[in-house]
Amino acid sequence: MKQHTQVGETSWDRKNPRDVRRAARSMGYTGYTAGLAPGHVQANICILPKAWAEDFLLFCQRNPKPCPLLSRSDVGSPRLPSLADDLDIRTDIPRYHIFRDGKFVEEVTDISAYWQDDLVTFALGCSFSFEEALQEAGIPLRFLSNNNVAGVYVSNLPTEPAGAFAAPLVVTMRSFRPSDAIRAIQITSRFPNVHGAPVHIGNPGTIGVDLNNRYQNVGDGTVADGEIPLFWACGLTPQFAVMSAKPSLCITHAPSSMLVTDLRNASLAVL
Repeated sequence: MKQHTQVGETSWDRKNPRDVRRAARSMGYTGYTAGLAPGHVQANICILPKAWAEDFLLFCQRNPKPCPLLSRSDVGSPRLPSLADDLDIRTDIPRYHIFRDGKFVEEVTDISAYWQDDLVTFALGCSFSFEEALQEAGIPLRFLSNNNVAGVYVSNLPTEPAGAFAAPLVVTMRSFRPSDAIRAIQITSRFPNVHGAPVHIGNPGTIGVDLNNRYQNVGDGTVADGEIPLFWACGLTPQFAVMSAKPSLCITHAPSSMLVTDLRNASLAVL
């Protein structure tokens, strides 16, 4: 297991994806990954036994907004070579969540002790990629300056089931002035592999969201005067599908503690 040590500000390069993975693997880093390795794709992770993998793949294919598939491992392999040649999924994420029979049972920093020869890893696109594009366009994301992430909510929007996998759509909220909201929609539409355009604009109640009731209290739900809330599909949706399906074992990333890859965000943009 990882040693939980305080990681110094100069002990590793936060701009280098390989260093970020190394910090998670062996240097005790257990924090959020937002803002780390700028320019590089971060991925949501879902690891399942082979017997559940095909239905989960179908769930992703039927619900590409919350589950944009970037990579799938070979059965029993902890590697995802299309994302990074040195990657080990058992150690390279700051924090993992363990589910047994659909119930969350533990948060850990290393899953080597849970690894099985029949496990399949799915890596899904993450909104951190389009957030970088928004920043590059000069669109402010207030929560980043507070070392926070976008507010996370469970909506009443449905997803399309696949086998035993079914879930409400989990969403993230970012608020903008009207002119920036229009630009944010245009920019994120170019990134279908990392959730794409918003699924809802405006009144949160229309999709069953209370801005004061964030999922696991994750993120910033502030909407300032004169701003419009925009809602994007979120990569935590598969965790709800897992809770519905109740596989004997499932391993995911902890909220906002992602897998940092060597892929460039620009490679995912659709011109």
